[in-house]
Amino acid sequence: MKLLAEPDGRPELLALRTLKLGDLLVAVPALHALRRTFPEHRLILAMPGWLDPIIDLVHGVDALLPTRGLDDPLAVDADRIDIAVNLHGVGGESCERLEEIRPRRRIGHRSPGWDGPEWLDGIHERHRWARLVTEHGMPADENEVWLDDPGPSANPGAAVVHVGAFYGSRHWPLDRFAAVAQALERRGLRAVVTGGAADRDRALRVAELAGLPEDRVLAGRMDLREMAATVAAAAIVVTVDTGAAHLASAYARPSVVLFGPSPPEEWGPPPGRHVVLTDARLRVGDTFGSDPDPALLAVNADDVVAAADGLLG
Repeated sequence: MKLLAEPDGRPELLALRTLKLGDLLVAVPALHALRRTFPEHRLILAMPGWLDPIIDLVHGVDALLPTRGLDDPLAVDADRIDIAVNLHGVGGESCERLEEIRPRRRIGHRSPGWDGPEWLDGIHERHRWARLVTEHGMPADENEVWLDDPGPSANPGAAVVHVGAFYGSRHWPLDRFAAVAQALERRGLRAVVTGGAADRDRALRVAELAGLPEDRVLAGRMDLREMAATVAAAAIVVTVDTGAAHLASAYARPSVVLFGPSPPEEWGPPPGRHVVLTDARLRVGDTFGSDPDPALLAVNADDVVAAADGLLG
């Protein structure tokens, strides 16, 4: 992705969403609508720089403004941006960061100094952002989650067992991941274990328990674009509620998604070959907690294997 530098003569539209991978992907339908509505604008995303390989796959995005959180002003001159879109939230910090750059037009939820639809709690995140831009006259389809082709995969047809998650509240037990990987191998699939660099030790343990060779552990060995390519070519994806689940939706790959602290009614996949497993009755809902949510622990390996069998036919 091209980093934002000098203006290139086009009017510029900046969308702020300085969050994680899954947060970017639920905003993709809104970004598609913005691209269609403003074809003459240079579309800029203000997001963390580490998302660069994935942002490059969001169709029509022209530049990245690396932005880590909301503590500091945006690194763009005031009065430069034509349209600013708050896809981050409705709080004072995100609004203030955009107000500081003095765009000619502001698109966001209703808040002091901002016109727009009221913020609604408890709705799906894809719907939230698609609704926002639609209410501002830019029709969006909340299920338009597709991304551009990430290129060939080094692991075509793999069964992707994704053990990664930022917070312990989404850490499904490793022995259960291993049992799922073993079951998928017995069904003739080639299981690979994915995650980020911080997940590599957990992924190695899953492979050890499953009897998989170390070269099946892809966690910590791929960038985000390679991860996207692996998911796009997968036979099936098994993951907790994290970015890998949203990639499976973006590339219409069969997936089994395990939910813990977050409700699938707000973060679950769009219609398609996706199965959600959780027990909402047990949900604690501490998203940033260090212990696995009971709603996640209620799902066992047999549940996941049965769901995978149903998807694979």
